[in-house]
Amino acid sequence: MYLCTQNMEYKSNLHASAWRIPAEWEPQWGVQLTWPHAKTDWAPMLEEITATYEEMASEIKKREELLVVRDISDDTWARDHGFISLVDDQGHRRLLDFCFNGWGEKFPASQDNALNRYLYDQGAIEGEYVDCLDFVLEGGSIESDGRGTVFATTGCLLAPHRNQPLTKAEIEARLKQELCAERILWIDHGNLTGDDTDGHIDTLVRICPNDILLYVGCDDPADEQYADLKLMEEQLKTFRTMEGKPYQLVKLPMPRPIYDEDYRLPATYANFLVINGAVLCPTYAQPDLDAEALRLIGEAFPDREIVPIDCRSIIKQHGSLHCCTMQFPKI
Repeated sequence: MYLCTQNMEYKSNLHASAWRIPAEWEPQWGVQLTWPHAKTDWAPMLEEITATYEEMASEIKKREELLVVRDISDDTWARDHGFISLVDDQGHRRLLDFCFNGWGEKFPASQDNALNRYLYDQGAIEGEYVDCLDFVLEGGSIESDGRGTVFATTGCLLAPHRNQPLTKAEIEARLKQELCAERILWIDHGNLTGDDTDGHIDTLVRICPNDILLYVGCDDPADEQYADLKLMEEQLKTFRTMEGKPYQLVKLPMPRPIYDEDYRLPATYANFLVINGAVLCPTYAQPDLDAEALRLIGEAFPDREIVPIDCRSIIKQHGSLHCCTMQFPKI
């Protein structure tokens, strides 16, 4: 376990302990959904997206707590404006409040960025609040194995209007400090057409138990994403665990292209959510590919129920299931 006590400016009465960012499959207290409302971009399709959120909410509530935030946000992407949680070996939770600036100032985000402090002041979430608002970081841009390794993409974290003029080395040092990570594994390729996030890792590569990496692949050389995803695949083959072993690579299928008028939407099977006893998995009304993705995710999580959620509504705003949610670890 990686001992992280170096950030001494944190004003906490908790004794020094081993903080870490847990893996998503570890026990959870609950999940946050920031609900669609008429003042968001969902307004033209509010009934359709609400039905999808109700389905997600129903599945989550069967297994753990559900924190619903209503009518006080710019948008609904809880993965990116929600707290990033750490836990320690003494049963405490640390709530890191990073700056969310609309994926590099692409969209308004002032209400989203104020949401965590509001929820904390309302007593909605238990934990130690940590102000990290001088650093831009979205939850969808990182993946943790719970054992000191954090995965991220250079495309996102080095993108304009995030943390310039910090260098890659400086950003890595800050990530290690705040997330109590021992190392960052950087992925230099992969970005889905239509993705507004500059390559969030939760659309591309997901870490699973037993050092399995589920990643998005593309087998069609005519697809505009083929070359970059092939480079990503080759890079993943070079990654090693902390013990020096290669990861077990499992390629998820690429959904057939889905368009909104002339724009290709960033449909991906990698954007699943792991919760207590289940994995909620995006599907896109492509029965053969949906079934194959569900099978592969099920093999990576054999002890959990695999629950399909039709995400054709969510991708109309260029996200998917994982993007809509943020889990909180159990303490």
